[in-house]
Amino acid sequence: MKKKIGFLSFGHWQDVPGSQTRTASDALHQSIDLAVAAEELGIDGAFFRVHHFARQLASPFPLLAAIGARTSRIEIGTAVIDMRYENPLYMAEDAAAADLISDGRLQLGVSRGSPETALRGSESFGFVPPDEMTDADLARAHTELFMAAIQEAGVAAANPQMTGSTGALSIQPQSPGLSDRIWWGAGTRKTASWTAEQGLNLMSSTLLTEDTGVPFGDLQAEQIALFRAAWADAGWEREPRVSVSRSILPLTTDEDRAYFGGRGSAEQNDQVGYIDGSIARFGKSYVGEPDAIVKDLLEDAAVRDADTILLTVPNQLGVDYNAHLLETVAKHIAPAIGWEPATRNDD
Repeated sequence: MKKKIGFLSFGHWQDVPGSQTRTASDALHQSIDLAVAAEELGIDGAFFRVHHFARQLASPFPLLAAIGARTSRIEIGTAVIDMRYENPLYMAEDAAAADLISDGRLQLGVSRGSPETALRGSESFGFVPPDEMTDADLARAHTELFMAAIQEAGVAAANPQMTGSTGALSIQPQSPGLSDRIWWGAGTRKTASWTAEQGLNLMSSTLLTEDTGVPFGDLQAEQIALFRAAWADAGWEREPRVSVSRSILPLTTDEDRAYFGGRGSAEQNDQVGYIDGSIARFGKSYVGEPDAIVKDLLEDAAVRDADTILLTVPNQLGVDYNAHLLETVAKHIAPAIGWEPATRNDD
């Protein structure tokens, strides 16, 4: 299977010693510049995490549109948008506009999201679930309406005085094919099966909110297998896509070793803990010489089974360092796991 490689930035900014990303302006401009640099390296995708009430990237569509205008080939997307916070119809307008600006390169990861810094933060955005509805239910309901809206469903009654019609109006603009490029961030095997039933691509991160005692890559591979089986059972015509995220930090220079050479063994092994009150398994970081990282990645069942690998980047180290990191992966690691650099003539 030919792999795609993208980077995933959380877009942190902090005015602290050592940070090259001290303001929100820095985070936004550097995200655009890193996407441009990644495209020049042949990297396939530029993805961004969305968080609210924190010094991290929040509103993705202005950023994605700006990247789309500055680049010509690289996929641009999110991993993920917390749908509890989103107005589905306004989001449909924004997503279609960003997709049209980029000529159909948007790859949107959406989900229920992870715990946020704000307590019941989505309620501050005006989205209060009824008593019988969970946060997950709210996110899925918003996603259902969003998916209908980007597929030209009528979502508002026409004003006959203005339109001469009493039918239903769809959101504008529409961007053909966008609905095939929506991904759901699934944290469990059960949710992966649900994702397939909805006809959404699968996005799986560096943690799963369940644990069976097997290595993280094996558990994630089970998740992927269940997703593909459910996709086949649903009878969808197109081939789905599957991404997994990994922290890959090759050590090839003194600067690399200064930043990451002291990483403890705990970070280079799976960890089990609790998130949102439930047990979770966290995947390890891949830190070391490129040859050693290649060996470990070839033994990672989920990396083998996914078509897209998203590399989490330490964005506060700046564009130059992260471009160096991506170049090292592109030259010395990714080809060994089935990746080839993209060109402007690729589909």
